[in-house]
Amino acid sequence: MRKYVIILLALLLAACSSGISEKDNRQKEKGTTWNNSEPKTFLLVGVDSRGETDSRSDTIMLARYEPKEERVKLVSIMRDSYVEIPNYEKGYHKLNHAYFLGGTELLSQTIEENFQINIDHSVVIDFKGFANILNSVAPNGLEVDVPAAMIEDMNMNIEPGKNFLNGEQLLDYVRFRHDDEYDYGRVKRQQEVLALLKEELKNHMTSIEGIAKSPEMMKMIMANVDTDLHIDQMFAMATSVLLNPITDIETMRIPVDDSFVDKNSPHAGAVLDMDYEENISALRQFFKEKNVTEVNGRP
Repeated sequence: MRKYVIILLALLLAACSSGISEKDNRQKEKGTTWNNSEPKTFLLVGVDSRGETDSRSDTIMLARYEPKEERVKLVSIMRDSYVEIPNYEKGYHKLNHAYFLGGTELLSQTIEENFQINIDHSVVIDFKGFANILNSVAPNGLEVDVPAAMIEDMNMNIEPGKNFLNGEQLLDYVRFRHDDEYDYGRVKRQQEVLALLKEELKNHMTSIEGIAKSPEMMKMIMANVDTDLHIDQMFAMATSVLLNPITDIETMRIPVDDSFVDKNSPHAGAVLDMDYEENISALRQFFKEKNVTEVNGRP
């Protein structure tokens, strides 16, 4: 069951190490207690490589686990969002630059201060880990609709339309951005794959064969994920998920529609300059109101 929780939260990516190596000062501040009935907000980061000083965050998400409602709420934050980075000499830059400068600690702080949201824990996974975990959880692949433009751009040896893609192919699928939707399409595909993964995990954990393979799978997963969760917190969360199974995933995107303009920054390049008041309000509504039925024009 701990496997179920870590994969779901790690991949509720987005695009997207052995043990728990992302233990920073924030862990001490957050403490190690866990309330099984209270919502928890996770920062999910997909990076090109873990443990390297110049790695970039390619996918940035917030996942809010609400045990009483038996659901997870996903917020994809566009990496080109123009934000104020704490203690950064030039003030503002792209959101993913915060990770480049200071890892998950600075990225978490940047999101908290810009969007007035509290982050409880973080999970980081790199591209190789993403593919490894998908191949383990879904050995037969996940079925998605692949357009001809993507097949040509990614040099995929498949036909357009519905296809079962393996981990490496799904990595290409969620990272593709050479179409009219650019990063916005990436966000939608990331959320699509995570919803499919949730169902795959659910089926896996309800089969005898799946349960029997859990220890082996857990070892592989922990070799591909960095998190600041303590081992006792993982078990507490696993208990919570067991008692309150996740039955629903809701999604949104920051910035929301019609709340930003494309802008060119002299030092940051092309960025999304957003209306912070509007986006903070939308985020608060999405996370705190029980009956949110539509975000960004989508149910």
